[in-house]
Amino acid sequence: MAFTLRSVKVPLNSASLEEARGRVFDFFRKACRSIPTIMDIYNLDDVVTKSQLRSIIASEIRKNTHVTNPKVIDLLLFKGMEELNNIVEHAKQRHHIIGQYVLGRQGLAQDLDTKDEGTSDFLKNFYKSNYF
Repeated sequence: MAFTLRSVKVPLNSASLEEARGRVFDFFRKACRSIPTIMDIYNLDDVVTKSQLRSIIASEIRKNTHVTNPKVIDLLLFKGMEELNNIVEHAKQRHHIIGQYVLGRQGLAQDLDTKDEGTSDFLKNFYKSNYF
């Protein structure tokens, strides 16, 4: 699978918005077809399902629905192909994939908690001091 994605060349500029839209659908199909490979490479079965990954890919593509310039769409497609190629070629590590795509905008679980909950007054005053 990695070899087939490696052979993809930079596409020509889209002549119209419809042609660019067709290329977006082709990219979505390629990305969805590579989901089983990504799940195997990064061992994501315990974290996310294939359908959740598919919806994450769709939401990433839908972020740019406001773009109407075909050249900008081609640029975004190029960036998406590079990202997909990096993921399939195992240029990223598991925690990168989980942090960027699975958790996404939610952030890490440790970042959701407040720091001062459950600490004593002594520790709160110590953290406020000038000792670090």
